This record gives sequence, C-alpha cells and structure tokens, in this order.
Amino acid sequence: MSADTRLRPARSPSALAWLGLACVLTVAALTALGIWQLERRDWKLDLIGQIARRVGAPPIEAPGPAQWPQVAAGGYAYRRVRVAGHYLHDRETLVRAVTRFGGGFWVLTPLRTVAGFTVLVNRGFVPSGRRDPATRTLGLIDGTVVSGLLRETEPKGAFLHANDPAADRWYSRDVAAIAAARLLGPIAPYFIDADATPVPGGLPVGGLTVIELPNNHLVYALTWFALALMLAGAALRLGREEWRIRQCRSARGG
Repeated sequence: MSADTRLRPARSPSALAWLGLACVLTVAALTALGIWQLERRDWKLDLIGQIARRVGAPPIEAPGPAQWPQVAAGGYAYRRVRVAGHYLHDRETLVRAVTRFGGGFWVLTPLRTVAGFTVLVNRGFVPSGRRDPATRTLGLIDGTVVSGLLRETEPKGAFLHANDPAADRWYSRDVAAIAAARLLGPIAPYFIDADATPVPGGLPVGGLTVIELPNNHLVYALTWFALALMLAGAALRLGREEWRIRQCRSARGG
C-alpha cells in the first residue's frame, strides 16, 4: 500500500455517492453516444448505397412542377436526369469553386425547358480568367438536351462565406436566392450538374461532380466507447483505493 493511500483520509460516503453517480451518468452518456454513432454509420452506409444505385440507374426526365413537392421531401439527390430546352445565357450566375483544375467558378445557367418550367443547370467549371462569357462564346449554345445529376439546393452560403446577392458574390448554389437575384420567377427547387458531354470551345467543363460522403462514424463510436471504458476503469481504481484506505484505518484501529 502506498504512503499516499495510508496518509490520505477516506472520502465521506456522501462524496463517494456523488462521485459514483456522476461517473455512472457520464459512462452511460458516453456509451449512448457510441451507440448513436453506430446507428449513424448504418444510416450513412444505407445512404451511400442509395446514391450509388441512383447514379447507376438509367436517366429519368427532370421532375416538373407536379413532382417538386416530392423532390423537396428528399430521395431524388444524385438521380440521373435529362431535360431539353434552351439556355438563358444573359442570366448566368458564377459560383466560387475549387476543382482538380484549381480555383475558378461554376457556371449556373437557367434552362427554359420545352415543358415550360425553368431549372438551373450547373454547366461546369471555368477558370477565373475565363469568367467573362465573351471569352467563351463558342460554349454559349442555345437549344440543347442536358444530361446530369439532380442536386439539392445549397441555401445561404458556404462555410465561412455567406452569399452576397447584392454584390453578385456567390459561394453556394442556392437556387431560390439565385432565382430571386436573376428575376427568374417560378423555378425547380433543385439544380442539375451537367455531365461531361463536350461543350464547343471546351468551356465550361462538366462532369466534375464529386460524390464523396465521409463515413467516420465507426471511429467516433470507438472513441466514445474507449472514453467510457477509461472512465469506468478510473472509477474502479478509485473505489479500490477507498476500500484499501478503510481497510488500513480499520487495521490500525480507526
């Protein structure tokens, strides 16, 4: 038995009771967090599987107004779609982007569909030096059939950067805000990431959608469980130490 154990007075029963209660509650909370992360992992794996099936499925017609409530409710993200119409190039919007080609912009152009509704199309990437449409006139095609992936709107802005419509600075593809800034009226509540179909002049460059959903939930779960085990171990050690102190005091007659 260590000198510290022999000399240190035993904690009072009430103090031990409070410490024990705090320990039990904390261990329970950490364990619950670990279980929650395992449930999140199952959810994420299911979502990854759903997206993989959507991306690999044959394209469908881009949802029209009658389907917009279902689109807003979810379940359409990353579905392959196609739609015919003509671009409104005078109302394109440039959104900050970083791709494998470096920094630049996404070119979001409204498409007036043959079905009568409007949808934003992310035609692809252009470097900063080619942001002016006059530098890529060959790519300003009119009538076309767009194929790509249906994407959910990205409201408000990006991390650390809020969209500033008044200054025409955009950091996320916020469909409603862009539609209001460009006076587009009723518009589909989603946008389409155009595929890699070549564009005259080579710009914009489509087909750059990155489908990468981080799945670190198992690591997080193991971390919470490890913390729970460490705290439980520390509590057991404290309990043994208190028991030894009392045994020592009892052997010495008080």
